[in-house]
Amino acid sequence: MMEKIGFKMRLHPGMAEEYEKRHDAIWPELAALLKDAGISDYSIFLDHETHTLFATLRRPLNHRMDALAENEVMRRWWAHMADIMDTNEDGSPVVTFLTPVFHLP
Repeated sequence: MMEKIGFKMRLHPGMAEEYEKRHDAIWPELAALLKDAGISDYSIFLDHETHTLFATLRRPLNHRMDALAENEVMRRWWAHMADIMDTNEDGSPVVTFLTPVFHLP
């Protein structure tokens, strides 16, 4: 059984091109880590007017996303991205999970 989740993050103004550049060159070890945690079909969209990043992904109910924060590769990626987006004190991006309200299969 898979679940689909959505969340938003905030990019600093003027950083859209840099954000896309960094994701175009995503580290292979990070991509493997995300997949190993159960993440699939991961997409991120940008609202240029508000600098809001909107992300969706699929994960199994027994995913291992909660353990990502403990991984050194994930922490290095957060540090790599911290200068261009809103982050928490631990370096993780500020994430707001969204409530699903409609789905057309």
